[in-house]
Amino acid sequence: VHLVQSGGGLVEPGGSLTLSCAASGFILGEWQIGWFHQAPGTEREGVVCINSANATDYYSTSVKGRFTMSTDNGRNMAFLHMSSLKPEDTGIYYCGVDLTGTTLETMCTYGTYYLNLWGQGTPVNVTS
Repeated sequence: VHLVQSGGGLVEPGGSLTLSCAASGFILGEWQIGWFHQAPGTEREGVVCINSANATDYYSTSVKGRFTMSTDNGRNMAFLHMSSLKPEDTGIYYCGVDLTGTTLETMCTYGTYYLNLWGQGTPVNVTS
């Protein structure tokens, strides 16, 4: 059971970037999935969490309107589409899976402390 991330890199402010998270050993769409951001020197925090089964989502105020999460059940993958990027979006992004079935807000708010299935992390650097 693994999550393998790809994407990320260097982008100018205002630019766009898409991160990918591929699952193996389980069906990603059957669980709640989230993307978490860890800025330098800070704790990891959830930015978007979704439940594909009931088409619900939760976005943090810092990314709402700029980031979108999608899934591709055929490829067993999740994506984070980031636009209008800001320097404060810089950091490591992790995809994570919630196996408890809690609310999406709880997952995004506290997932850092209890999720035990994570991708390896993808660095994003927003700079001119």
